[in-house]
Order: sequence, then structure tokens, then C-alpha cells
Amino acid sequence: MARVVSINISEKKGVIKVPVNKAEIKTDHGIVGDAHAGNWHRQISMLAEESIDKMKNKGFNHLKFGDFAENITTKGIEVYKLPVGTRLKIGDCEVEVTQIGKECHGGCEVKKITGDCVMPREGIFVRVIKEGTIQVNDNIEIL
Repeated sequence: MARVVSINISEKKGVIKVPVNKAEIKTDHGIVGDAHAGNWHRQISMLAEESIDKMKNKGFNHLKFGDFAENITTKGIEVYKLPVGTRLKIGDCEVEVTQIGKECHGGCEVKKITGDCVMPREGIFVRVIKEGTIQVNDNIEIL
């Protein structure tokens, strides 16, 4: 079963996110305390550990969860293959996929270091449908 392996937040945009054990997510907002939260279509970003492993396999073993500025790192689900509109249950919460990938901005720390970044290709964005608390090791279910 798919699960959450890391939850990552930052107080300002453009920096690497820091892992936390749990987070409160709110409808029309995203993760409480994260700089990217707000009433828009990219409230929470998600990236699969398997996508991060693609970068590690290129020799960048130092990369860790949150380095790609992803809010939720998953395992066991190829999130970038989920169509827009897909709903996911994370613990007792629910989110909806709003965007697959993104345009890469030149200031990305990972791209500066490695010359590449997997987030623009394989990261996704979701909005909160049902709020609550998410935790590391929560199951992720496609609804």
C-alpha cells in the first residue's frame, strides 16, 4: 500500500523544506505553517520517493526528503501518473490532484547542484478537500 514517508514544510518560498512528523491541513489553504499554502490550486506538493531515487541513481546520493521543496513524499504510488481530478485519501484527510508537474524556476537549489530536477516532471499539486492531520506513515488510497 502507498504511504507518506515524509512531510516537509518551510516558512518561506524558494528554500529547501524541513521534515516534520505530522501536519495540520486545512480546506482552501493547504499545510498550516507552510509558505506555499493559500487559497489556490497548488496548496500542497507531492513527490514520490521513487522519483527522488532516480536522482540518487544518477550519483546524487546526498539528496533527502524536502530537498525538492515537496510537502509530501510518498512511497508505493507513482503520483505523476495520476490524472488531474484524482482524489486521494491520506490518513483521514482527502485531497484532489490539480496539476501534474510545473515550470522549473531557475533558482531551484537541486537544479543548481545537480543540473537537473525531477520535481517539474514528476511532482504533483493537490488541493485539500477534507481537512485534518496527516502523519508520516499514513496510508494513501486512490478514491
